[in-house]
Amino acid sequence: MVLIGPHAGIDVRTLVLLAVLFVVAESIGTAVLPDVRAGISPSSAVALASVVLLGPVGAAVVGLSACLVIRRLAVVKRAFNGAQFALSAYAAGLVYIMLGGPVGSPGREDFPAVLAPYLAAVATHTVVNLALMSALLWTLGAVKHLSRDVLGRRPLAVVEVTSLGYQMVGLAIAAIWSGVGVIAPLLVLFPLFIARWTFTQQANEVRAHEATLETLCQAVETKDHYTRGHCMRVAEGSAMIARELGMSAERVQKIRYAGMLHDIGKLGVPTKVLQKTGKLDDDEYAAIKLHPTRGYEIVREIGFLDEALAGIRHHHERLDGRGYPMGLVGMEIPESARVISVADVFDCLTSTRSYRKAWSVEAAVAELRRCAGTQFDPRMVEALVRAVEREGWRTPDIEEPPGGCYGQIATAGAGPGDLTGPGGRE
Repeated sequence: MVLIGPHAGIDVRTLVLLAVLFVVAESIGTAVLPDVRAGISPSSAVALASVVLLGPVGAAVVGLSACLVIRRLAVVKRAFNGAQFALSAYAAGLVYIMLGGPVGSPGREDFPAVLAPYLAAVATHTVVNLALMSALLWTLGAVKHLSRDVLGRRPLAVVEVTSLGYQMVGLAIAAIWSGVGVIAPLLVLFPLFIARWTFTQQANEVRAHEATLETLCQAVETKDHYTRGHCMRVAEGSAMIARELGMSAERVQKIRYAGMLHDIGKLGVPTKVLQKTGKLDDDEYAAIKLHPTRGYEIVREIGFLDEALAGIRHHHERLDGRGYPMGLVGMEIPESARVISVADVFDCLTSTRSYRKAWSVEAAVAELRRCAGTQFDPRMVEALVRAVEREGWRTPDIEEPPGGCYGQIATAGAGPGDLTGPGGRE
C-alpha cells in the first residue's frame, strides 16, 4: 500500500516496519548521562534509514513513534522524546531531499552521489537533536556546562558524536532494504546490539568501581565529623582542574579517583588526632604525615587506579620541597598530586573543621594564589580559579563544632597558607 496526496510515495508497510524497529531500538537505549537520563541507542540508525526510505514526513512519523517506547516513562517525557525525534528526522529529511537525495532504497547508480545529501542529513539530525536536548537540560538546570566530562556525566556533545556511528549505518539499511526488507536492519544492527551490550557491561563495571571508592570515602569520613563529603568534593575539584587543563577523559577519571581516595590513609590515624581542636604535637603530626604512604599501601593493589596512586601518595608534597612524605621539589611531584593538592586545600579552607571556621571562596582563592609557586603549582591554582568562576563551588553546610569554639588553624609554626606544610593539619 502506498499513500497518495500530499504524502505520495510513502509505503505504509515500510513505515510500519521502521516504526516498530525504531520503538524496539529506542526501548533498549544505552544511558550515558545518568543524572539527566539522556542516552544513545541504535534507533538513530533506523531514523536515518527512514529519511532515505520515506522522506521527511515518513521519517517524522517514525520518530514520533518514540512515544511508544517499552519503558516506564512519564507522559511528558514520552511526548518530548517523540517531538524531539520527529523534528530531528523531519529537518534531516528536508535537507536530504533539498540536496537531491533520492527517496527510496538507493541503487548502485545512486552512489556515490547519495553520500553528500545523506551526510548533510546526518549532520542536521545531530545538530537539531543536540540543540533540543541542550535546551531542555539547560532549562531544567541538569547540565550547567556541556563541555564537562566526568565519570557518569559525559558531555552531551560526546553522546551525539557516538550516535554518529549508528546514524551512518542508516544508509546501509536503506541500501539493502529493497532486497531483504525488514531483515535489513536486523542484519546491520545485530553487531551494534552486541557492541551496546559490551558497552553496558563496561559502564556497569565503572559504576561498581565508583560504588567501591565511595564506600572507602565514607569509611574515612566516619572518623571525623567535619570531613564528611570532603573526599567527594576534592574529587570534583580535582576533575574540574584536570578538565580545565585539557586532560583526556581517561586522565580526568584517574585524577578524580585519586581525589576520592587521597585521605584513605587516615584510617590509620587515631580519631582523637583527627578531631583535635588545638595544635598538634610532634608525635601527632608524625602520625598525620604517615597517611599518604599508608593510603598508597592500602590501595596500591587496585589495578584500575593507575595514575591515581601517585596522586594519593604525593598530594602533600610542596613545590619548595617542604612537603611530605618524600620532600619532592617542583616538577618532581607527579602532575596528579599537584592537582589534588590544590583541590584538597581549597575544600579544606572553604569547610568548617574542628580547628577553625570555614573561609569564604574569595578568601580561599586569595590564599591559594598567595601560596602559588611555593606550595602549589600556579597552573593548577589558576585552572581551579577559572573553573570555580565559571561553574561555582558547592561549599558544605557550616556546622558549629562541639562547645561552639572554632579555635585556630592547628599548626606548629605554619601560617594559614601552609596547611600542607611543616606542622600543617591539612
